[in-house]
Amino acid sequence: MDVLSYLRLVRRHWWIVLVTVMVAVGAAALITVRTPPSYQGSVTFFVTTPSQGVTDAYQGGLFLQQRVKSYADLLTSDRLAQSVVTESPLGLTADQVQRRISTSTEAGTVLLKATFTDTDQTRTLQTTEALSAKFVELVRKVETPPDGKSPPVKIEIVSGPRVTSSPVAPQPARNLVIGGLLGLLLGAGLAVLRGVADVRMRDAAALQRVTGSPLLGEIPFESGAKAAPLIVGEAANSPRAEAVRKLRTNLRFVDVHEPARVIAVTSALQGEGKTTMACNTAIALAEAGWRVLLIDADLRRPKVADYLGVDGGVGLTDVLVGDVQVGDVVQRWGDKSLLVLPSGATPPNPSELLGSKAMADLLVALRESADIVVIDTAPLLAVTDGVVVAVQADGALLVTQQGRTSRSQVAAASRALHSVSVRLLGCVLNMAKVARADAYQYEAYKVVVPPAASSVPTDRAGVARRGEPGAPLGDRTQELTRLSR
Repeated sequence: MDVLSYLRLVRRHWWIVLVTVMVAVGAAALITVRTPPSYQGSVTFFVTTPSQGVTDAYQGGLFLQQRVKSYADLLTSDRLAQSVVTESPLGLTADQVQRRISTSTEAGTVLLKATFTDTDQTRTLQTTEALSAKFVELVRKVETPPDGKSPPVKIEIVSGPRVTSSPVAPQPARNLVIGGLLGLLLGAGLAVLRGVADVRMRDAAALQRVTGSPLLGEIPFESGAKAAPLIVGEAANSPRAEAVRKLRTNLRFVDVHEPARVIAVTSALQGEGKTTMACNTAIALAEAGWRVLLIDADLRRPKVADYLGVDGGVGLTDVLVGDVQVGDVVQRWGDKSLLVLPSGATPPNPSELLGSKAMADLLVALRESADIVVIDTAPLLAVTDGVVVAVQADGALLVTQQGRTSRSQVAAASRALHSVSVRLLGCVLNMAKVARADAYQYEAYKVVVPPAASSVPTDRAGVARRGEPGAPLGDRTQELTRLSR
């Protein structure tokens, strides 16, 4: 993955970054509030030695610079801390005093700075004063020769002791900024990790890569689609309806040299919207003037009759077992050139029935009486019914719901079709998240037809009409009856 891919993951999971930043800033604020204020006392020492002449001064300077490093360690020694506590009882132990002392030196100088930090301002000043006095006394003792001569090094206080008037810690602004930056980095990392670990199908590009087939449609998610799944009435002017019309155009031109007239609509799992897609695709094709026959071949969980509001008691199952003729159970839907063949009664052997010679003969007859036959089939990974039907069709359309189906499940469904040489016409990403800019463009450009306007079948996708779309539906039903006999 490149940097741009990681940025897309961060953008997709922006809420993780936001929550992490808020938690980090909140934790920093809590720590800041609960941290007691600390004051800092400081004192600066100047280390010097008697010298004569320039040469002695130069050599003495080098000697003192090396000596200053030892004095820095002496400031944090147990001996100095114990002497401070013994001479000036401040309510602190020698170990506490020792831990709160810090030293610093400036390179190339003989200045030594000692700081003491404590939560009590008065005690900080008192401890710093005792520390400076005891340190000068300690250096004089350790540097005095055994013969009692003057020590070669002298310590003088040149700054302090003093204590800060305001607390040096905590620093709210700094803590909040650091917390926010750490939260941002952690949130970005979690977002990328979540995106890498997420195996669900998230975009159209991934769907094309997994299936190895073209993307024929990207149907946007609409909250009202569950209550009104069909692209009729007010839904006919929705972005979802326009996306189905784009699918219609792409489906008809996916292979101009070998157009698919019998199309099996399937999915990897149940509940991805394949039945809705089959119904809406058939409606869109009928709107363009094509003679369309919609067959419900999902004999286990049929839904076409419920969606279209037709009688599903008698249908495909009864035709295949020879109880009725196809022309007797095909039903006209609406005022469009659309016929519907419901599933009928639920058989005990759906796979065998769909793979029978009767089913093959029926599809041959229906191919001649309709311009396009759309078949709703069962999910591929649940049962073998979908593959059995797809083998007898001219091609299959694979519907995948965004954010629900995993990449491995889509790949398995695609392999199930390719393993029996089914022609995968393309894939459809259903319930997809569409950018606001695309939705705005459609709203600005859509055509609103007055309710009183006459409904004239026109091909809004620009596809030329085939056959005789103006032929009465009754004539075609008679033709189906004749062909079935």
